[in-house]
Amino acid sequence: MGKIGIIYNDDKPEAQQAAGELRAMLEQRGRRVCLATGVGGLLGYAQPGSPVCHTPIEWLTPPGFDRDVEFTIVFGGDGTVLSASRQCAPLGIPLLTVNTGHLGFLTETYLESMPAALDALLSGDYQVEERITLAVQVWEGTTRIWEALALNEVVLHREPLAKLCHFEVQVGSHALVDIPADGVILSTPTGSTAYALSAGGPVLSPGVAALLMIPICPHSLASRALVFDDREPVQIVAANRSRLVLVADGNAGCYVQGENHVTIHRSPYQARFVRLRPPEFFHLLRQKLGWGLPHQAKPKPT
Repeated sequence: MGKIGIIYNDDKPEAQQAAGELRAMLEQRGRRVCLATGVGGLLGYAQPGSPVCHTPIEWLTPPGFDRDVEFTIVFGGDGTVLSASRQCAPLGIPLLTVNTGHLGFLTETYLESMPAALDALLSGDYQVEERITLAVQVWEGTTRIWEALALNEVVLHREPLAKLCHFEVQVGSHALVDIPADGVILSTPTGSTAYALSAGGPVLSPGVAALLMIPICPHSLASRALVFDDREPVQIVAANRSRLVLVADGNAGCYVQGENHVTIHRSPYQARFVRLRPPEFFHLLRQKLGWGLPHQAKPKPT
């Protein structure tokens, strides 16, 4: 009988309590349980005087988590889900995500539905949906000095943010392009409903085999979002050799010096999510973001 993992947001008392109660319940049923916090999936930020803060992707797996773990239950919001995906993707562990946060766009169920969800999990009555992830690496010449796994997006910008930079971007073997902008976002379909959406990008269905590049506040009417094959690697440098800030999924980053370059490609690891019912992306867009709701006529004046 395999192990069951639990990852929770220890900043939220509700998530911490739920994790403890679930652990006791599972152990009473004779199941082995591995408990960890989502903090282990946060790579941290490097400092200007010390730009290298390198934690290899495979080192983020929590102690006790291995290929014997059947699935992991995650208590938290979208930030905890992003952290847990980095912790579990290298082992291919499916995640059941339980919302104890706010929007919870990436979460599957809620605390009040846990008894039924747990019964479904233990009986094997669920599906697994796979989402692509990005491997982002910072290089100094031929030396890799930083890397991360991103489920949503990778963002490069100057510091401070509202300052123009010329980004030289090469997608696959295509010609180099120059993008004058405050920053550049490289997004997966999962991340198309996150920062990429706020920056004016299109929404991509999770099953689309594509990546998305969006300039942030481009200084050109011709610079617009680009959708391209997810098999195409991307390389980015600052044309004017400015120091950049790189952020992966909004909670891990490093400084990219003028002599460095950044590569981004589809990772061999996939984030795997437990679905208690068949995935319905348009329903999720409507429920969480209000997309496609019927037009409401204005009330007639009395």
